[in-house]
Amino acid sequence: MTTTAPALRLTQFASGGGCACKVPPGELERVLGDLPGGRADQDATGDLLVGLEAGDDAAAVRIDGERAVIATTDFFTPVVDDAYDFGRIAATNALSDVYAMGGEPLVALNLLAWPRDRIPFEVAAEVLRGGADVCRAAGAHLAGGHSIDDPEPKYGLAVTGLAHPDRLLRNDAASPGVPLTLTKPIGLGVLNNRHKATGEVFEQAVAVMTTLNRDASRAALAAGLTAATDVTGFGLLGHLHKMARASGVTAVVDASAVPYVDGAREALRDGFVPGGSRRNLDWVRPFLEAGVDEDELVLLADAQTSGGLLVAGELPGHPVIGELVPARDGVTVQVR
Repeated sequence: MTTTAPALRLTQFASGGGCACKVPPGELERVLGDLPGGRADQDATGDLLVGLEAGDDAAAVRIDGERAVIATTDFFTPVVDDAYDFGRIAATNALSDVYAMGGEPLVALNLLAWPRDRIPFEVAAEVLRGGADVCRAAGAHLAGGHSIDDPEPKYGLAVTGLAHPDRLLRNDAASPGVPLTLTKPIGLGVLNNRHKATGEVFEQAVAVMTTLNRDASRAALAAGLTAATDVTGFGLLGHLHKMARASGVTAVVDASAVPYVDGAREALRDGFVPGGSRRNLDWVRPFLEAGVDEDELVLLADAQTSGGLLVAGELPGHPVIGELVPARDGVTVQVR
């Protein structure tokens, strides 16, 4: 379903959009690999449970035997033209990192960059209102934040959550012999890129991007599962590669079982592929064994914004898209 975009188009004020404007994963890993500290295996106290080493969605620090702090931040340029929806999407995406770790968000702070001389600040107020409504729905306190004058509009949250230190969802805790579950359809990157180029509004994509991953996270914990990540800017293949590599397994994906947002294949056919999606595929390709065509791989690598959880284990009501098997030399992901 499509509708008409608003007269003031936020996406036209930014070179990228949503999680597709992330730093390319290969480049990011090279930079992070040279940074000192932030590694759980080097923490003298043993209280840093999750740091930089496995590419997890957030950091986790033990407070005591029952509580761990989950800390994360996420912000990006507009992925849609509607200011209120942009705020909702950005906030949902930032909160997702806490849910992906098995936590519950407690408090969030706004991160706002705004070109005051180009876009009325009343539009920024709508962005903030969208973020506030999502935090309210999530039961998280939204308490202030930080703003700057910037040539491009950007919005997101810094989020602090709580989890049980022995019941985290992690990248490195997946094991062979279990299914892979995906809790939201993909294809958001190509639809958002079409929206930016044409002004067409895809309400089905907005609905996916503004759905909290809270229920899926709680269901995973209730089922005793231990490994998950959310599917965002590095695409399904990229995030799956990171999980398989960290856990020492190979992921086998049944391409026909992967769900897509309505209109995604048409957007791919018409050429609306973000540069980030192709960079994702280039990054994963050396570790990929594929039995599908290039178009299918581009969609599987599509840069998502506020995507679902990718869970090692089965969650009722969500599609199983593959399985984890013992590690194969040089192959982290097989697509069949």
